Amino acid sequence: MVPIFCSPLKTGYKIILNKTFNVIRSVIIDDEQNNIDNLRILLQEYCQGIIICATALNATEGEKIIALHQPEIIFLDIQMPGQNGFDLLKSLPTHNFEVIFVTAYDQYGIQAVKFSAVDYLLKPVVIDELKLAVKKATDRILNKKQNLKLENLISVLQKEHHKEDHRIAISTQKETRFVNTQSIIRCESSNNYTTFYLENGEKLLVSKPIYEYEEILSDYGFIRCHQSHLINKKFIRSLVKQDGGYLLLSDQTQLPISKNQRELIRKVLEHIRED
Repeated sequence: MVPIFCSPLKTGYKIILNKTFNVIRSVIIDDEQNNIDNLRILLQEYCQGIIICATALNATEGEKIIALHQPEIIFLDIQMPGQNGFDLLKSLPTHNFEVIFVTAYDQYGIQAVKFSAVDYLLKPVVIDELKLAVKKATDRILNKKQNLKLENLISVLQKEHHKEDHRIAISTQKETRFVNTQSIIRCESSNNYTTFYLENGEKLLVSKPIYEYEEILSDYGFIRCHQSHLINKKFIRSLVKQDGGYLLLSDQTQLPISKNQRELIRKVLEHIRED
């Protein structure tokens, strides 16, 4: 088998590989050199077949190495000085690669990443999580699958101020569906599962707890009225006082209100007539 050479851009780092397993070109973009070095060591040790063509310490240099090396996987920090990782993605003309976000921040930008179900790793990187993220990305590459999750993330970033056009990635046992947030009536919790009730009558079951979606959907008009219920307030018909108080939705569903949520619900729904 012919050895594969991956030439460096600025790091002087070269890999010569002569193996029978599949080879995947990658680059690392992070504003801290020690993070780059640590990730490089982990990839070499635990992710066979991933070759690191180049690294960059900022988005400007990152754009250059992406154009030069045409990587199949980009390990990308989100928060960097100047342009951040999202800015870099939006500036690229095409997105024919996989992205694994690697960030030290559990808040900055993570909601957008979760919204589209794109893979991400928190620093310090956990080896098993790295191996799983790389395996999923590699499988998509080898099977030539279109990365719809990344495309959805790019769309969300580009339409940042048009939330009515945003589609959330809902991963069921069979598929990942991209659903407009304004077509979701409510979410209902059952232990570590969440059921989405859609305007067209469909129900989608997801193996994630409801609190994850409470965070993701908080900017889209969703409110938690009860431990088991997250609702899109545009579908609330009225706040009913009888029987201890409950919310009546446009599809005639009646949802209870937790005692500790009643005052918050009243404030949020001041414009809704009480029956």
